[in-house]
Amino acid sequence: MEVVIAPGPELGRLAAAAVEQLVREQPDAVLGLATGSSPLAVYDELARRHAEHGLSFARVRAFMLDEYVGLAADHPERYRNVIEKEIASRVDFAPGAVQGPDGLSDDLPGACAAYEDAIASVGGIDLQLLGIGTDGHVAFNEPGSSLASRTRIKTLTRQTREDNARFFGGDLDQVPQHCLTQGLATIMSARHLVLLATGRGKAEAVHQLVEGPVSAMWPATILQHHPHVTVLVDDAAASRLQLADYYRETYAAKPDWQGL
Repeated sequence: MEVVIAPGPELGRLAAAAVEQLVREQPDAVLGLATGSSPLAVYDELARRHAEHGLSFARVRAFMLDEYVGLAADHPERYRNVIEKEIASRVDFAPGAVQGPDGLSDDLPGACAAYEDAIASVGGIDLQLLGIGTDGHVAFNEPGSSLASRTRIKTLTRQTREDNARFFGGDLDQVPQHCLTQGLATIMSARHLVLLATGRGKAEAVHQLVEGPVSAMWPATILQHHPHVTVLVDDAAASRLQLADYYRETYAAKPDWQGL
């Protein structure tokens, strides 16, 4: 696990540079797209590189991490619509190239199985963007989630719903109680994981992720077992890291050819 501590604006550029390198070297790459606040700077930077430097996503496939259950197809906070607004409509993905789990399906377990099959059918995800919740969840794998879980329906904790209420006008009652989410084992199957976190509110979760024991109580800690994880954090999110100075020294001394 590589930990990079840098100013907030730099984190988005670093993640976007990793995506750009992958897509230019492998034009038919498969990306994993996250929602929430953490990846927005990445999407802004990718859209800029598309517009100004010709970065093309024409052959790229992309899969979303999760989706609310029951939100209307035209609801602005339905994650498929959020991804369309924040990145898909701003670059040149081909029609149908971005997929998400079907939170409106009449057969939710079947929709989850179909989503797993769709990811497997393209050879898996090459680079997965991630955020982390204040309680250590990744995607919507809440505390207590099986470390071997696959795409499934989950009940959201009150903490997660409170954290997400800002997207629903501050009204907790409008935040769905259920979602479909890639499982932890699904996420771990991606070849490169890039996790972004900013702000002091994420500091304890980042500390557990990087330096705590692997535990279902902090689901993100399973990432410690992945062979290629990049954790991008600002100073505030890194404030609980006991080895923060070492991470800074390590990144400063890193050979340029290694990339992320």
